[in-house]
Amino acid sequence: MHFYRSVPTIKAMTFDLDDTLYDNHPVIRKVEEQASQWLYSQHPISQRWDKTQWQAFKFQLLKQNHELKHDVTQWRQQQVLQGLMHLGYDRPNAQIAADELIQRVLLWRSDFDVPHETHQVLQRLSQTMPLLAITNGNVNVETIGLARYFSLVLKAGPDGRAKPHEDMFAKAAAHLNVERQHILHVGDHVITDVLGAKRHGFSACWFNDQAKSARATPRLKILPDIEINQLTSLLALV
Repeated sequence: MHFYRSVPTIKAMTFDLDDTLYDNHPVIRKVEEQASQWLYSQHPISQRWDKTQWQAFKFQLLKQNHELKHDVTQWRQQQVLQGLMHLGYDRPNAQIAADELIQRVLLWRSDFDVPHETHQVLQRLSQTMPLLAITNGNVNVETIGLARYFSLVLKAGPDGRAKPHEDMFAKAAAHLNVERQHILHVGDHVITDVLGAKRHGFSACWFNDQAKSARATPRLKILPDIEINQLTSLLALV
């Protein structure tokens, strides 16, 4: 654990989920492969675009509607819906396909095991202070077994704009009824988590398990209060 500045007494913690409490990269790679296979097999017209073209179309949609970045589920649904319509489906059939795929994606998205260490740390922390989850993703926290540790789970889209915007940080602070400086936000992303937390008055803990150097991380615009490389380090704060 490395301290960049003195930290006020920590009375509550908020946690990012993806790539902080578990490794999300292999999960997403598998979901993308499952989604592609299902779409190609169930709706052969989709094969007119390869995976690169589908991905390019996804980001084309974002350029047309920047609000999609605040809800990854809606963004993916629009990718499939509008993509199939571009390829020749009428809207009702494209909607049916998009809705069915999204339901499957949400199941696949939460089909993994959280490391035992994460459970141990959250269990001990939750016995000493309130914990919240703040995520830009769409994982089902109950399905992966983490809901019991959090008094509230906030998700971008249903609960406001994605981090680093203030929406979910403000909701977390209001729910906790704790001065923001006494809330430690823990996350791996230097923009959405570190910058987001510091910009909106929270204390910030950078979960850096990739051995990155702060000096060699150009996107790190503001230093966190604390840097850790394993979750168990948080237990030293209570």
